[in-house]
Formats: sequence, structure tokens, C-alpha cells
Amino acid sequence: MSIHIPLPIPTYLHDEASPPSALSEKEQTLYDIVLKHFSAADYTLPNVNEEKAALVVDEKFWLSYECLLRYLRATKWDANVAIKRLEDTLKWRRDFGIYDTITPQYVEPEATTGKEFLFGYDTRGRPALYMCPSKQNTEESPRQIHFVVWMLERAIDLMGPGVETLALMIDYADKAKNPSIGTARTMLNILQTHYPERLGLALIAHLPWLLHAFYKLITPFIDPLTRLKMVFNPVITKNGLFRTAVDAEAWSANSGSRVFEPEQLVQEGWNGSQPFVYSHAIYWEALVKLCEERRSRMVAASHRMEGKVGTKEWEVKVAVRDEAMNVQVDAANVLPENGQLQS
Repeated sequence: MSIHIPLPIPTYLHDEASPPSALSEKEQTLYDIVLKHFSAADYTLPNVNEEKAALVVDEKFWLSYECLLRYLRATKWDANVAIKRLEDTLKWRRDFGIYDTITPQYVEPEATTGKEFLFGYDTRGRPALYMCPSKQNTEESPRQIHFVVWMLERAIDLMGPGVETLALMIDYADKAKNPSIGTARTMLNILQTHYPERLGLALIAHLPWLLHAFYKLITPFIDPLTRLKMVFNPVITKNGLFRTAVDAEAWSANSGSRVFEPEQLVQEGWNGSQPFVYSHAIYWEALVKLCEERRSRMVAASHRMEGKVGTKEWEVKVAVRDEAMNVQVDAANVLPENGQLQS
């Protein structure tokens, strides 16, 4: 029987998740500089119309503890550079339309064939974003790039406690074509500039030798750390997905070399055990609802924590997780008896 909806965040990963590690004294000092800058009562975005320069709720939610640290790490702990990059991204998110223009209704025409979809999680809890270039259904346009960013934002919505990165799954089967060099460079620039440390792994399957030339052309535009996360033609066995044949052969139940368990991997193109089939009418509504509800719960949880800059994503996500688990327990304790609901 086929599956047409995204999988929920796996509950078995909850016990393995851990809060952010403590910072060193130097790191804490640099973090405090960045936090103080954005937390100032009179803070406004530089070079922005005075009426719109103050941060809105969504922007304060985005400026989490983990977000500030991602930018600090990406700038090698240079507080001033991190502040500049954060402000550049804040302005980019406004100009690009993250909070208003790029809606599910706007990008939906790009999604009808299932050329991109979110399904399953790797062994580290990272949501898997699948890309199927052979299912491209539109001409190159700004909306194509908007769609990729919208899907990236939805992947972030589905990251559980302690998870900050995603697993990118690109399948070049069925005579798939690459985007133009210009489009590829634009997307790389967006990812590397405005989503630092968000890519956990990029698995590229069924890559024909002819397309190796394309990756050679764009490699100079990919930062060295990102290159290390790229795995071409990963090995897939009955035990799951692995980076290399050596990892697959050496795998045991106690080893950590497996990237995906079969139960979190789609059958088509990736030989997983999940019979996922993209049915747009079913999948799209389910994904939008899942992400909107989860994000709404996270924003509400953040608001209960005063909604300040520097709120920890870990605490927000744990609060949402615990709330969901309490609801499940309450539901399990309510049994129909003689037409009455009793606890």
C-alpha cells in the first residue's frame, strides 16, 4: 500500500537528542556581544526605512541562540562580521519575501510533479529533502528558486530538538538534467550566505559520468566545508544507506556508519522500505498543514518564553515535543465507556 504524506519526526530520536554544548569563556563573550547588539531596546535594522526598521516577531524568533551561534561559527567567531552577516540576511529575508511573498499558493505550481519533497529522517534526525531533476515541470524563473527556498524553510520547520541541519537527496535517474550554471550559482550563494551550517549532508545518487563535468564547473563556487558534506553515488543495501561500500560492509547494529535506516528511506530511486508515491493533491495539503501547525506551536512556545532574541531553539522544540506527548498520553487515557468519555 502506497504512502502519500510526509513522515512525522521520529519519536525514538527524542531520547538521543541533547541540548547545545556549553560555550568556552571566549565563545560566550563573543556570543554576548552579538546578543547585546540585537537585543538592544532601540535596535533597528541599518539602512532600512525608519517605519520598518524595527524587528518583527518572526525575526526575533529567527534570531535564536542557535542561529547566532551558526553565524558566529560561519565567520570563525568574528562578532562584528557575524553581526553584519546576520543583518544582511535579515534584510534579504524581507526582500526575498520569506514572510509574505513566498506562500504555499505562490510556489505550488512548482510542486505538482514531486520534483522536490520532504520525507523521512536520517539516523541523526535530519529531515530528508529529496530533489528529482527528471521531474522538472517549469522553465527557469525566480519562482523556481523561491520554491527551493520555501522547501528549505519547511525542512527547518521539521527539525526536531537538537537538529539544525538537513539531508539533501538528489536523484539523477531517468535522464535528469542540471539547472543552468547561473541558477546553480544563485542557489549556492543563497545557501552559503543565508543558511550557514544548515546542510548536514548532500547525497547525490545515480550521477552519470557526463554530469560530473557540471559539478566540476560549480565546485569552485562551493565552500570547502560544503564539499566535504557531498557524497556521490552512496551505497544502498538491505540494511540502509551508507556513504561508502566500506561503511556498508563494516556496519553492525552498534555502529554509527549508517546514514539512513530502510524505514526512513523511499523505495523509488533509493531502495528504502517506504512505498512513498508523490500524489500532489494529498501530499501538498498534508505538508503545508504539518509545517504550519508545527511552526505555530514553536512560535507560541517562544512567546511563552517572552519571545526574545536569543531564545534557544532547543527549549522551544522540547516544549513543543512535550506538549505533543502529553496530548498523546491524555488521548490514550480517555476511553469510551457506556457512551461516556472517562479518564
